[in-house]
Amino acid sequence: MRRKKYEEFEEDNGTVLRYARHENGGGSVEVNAQVDPTAYVAASAYVDRGATVGAGARIGVGSWVDHDSVVCSGAVIGSAVHVGAGAVIGRGAKLGARVKVGDNAHLWDSVSIEPDEVISDGAVIRQGARDQRAA
Repeated sequence: MRRKKYEEFEEDNGTVLRYARHENGGGSVEVNAQVDPTAYVAASAYVDRGATVGAGARIGVGSWVDHDSVVCSGAVIGSAVHVGAGAVIGRGAKLGARVKVGDNAHLWDSVSIEPDEVISDGAVIRQGARDQRAA
């Protein structure tokens, strides 16, 4: 069966978003997003408009990288994760399954977040310092 080259979705405000399949994993990437060819985007994952995914990053099954967010090189995003708008996931960071990262949150390089955690909007998470969250 042949796959379409792209899919279009219309937002509530009438904006049409066009998603193409990423060659590495088959995930849906909005045409105005930047995803490195070496990144893996699982087939049921979405990368929205203006988002950036770096080299070697992995976006898991059912995950959503919201608009204008950044997933740096080598980061691993687990399954069913939501990376909020404008959030930054540092190099080599690891997010467990079902993590919710708030809008404009910043997770520093090599941070590891356990499954089912919720990171507040605007929070800053530093390596090895779970108590250093700042809203």
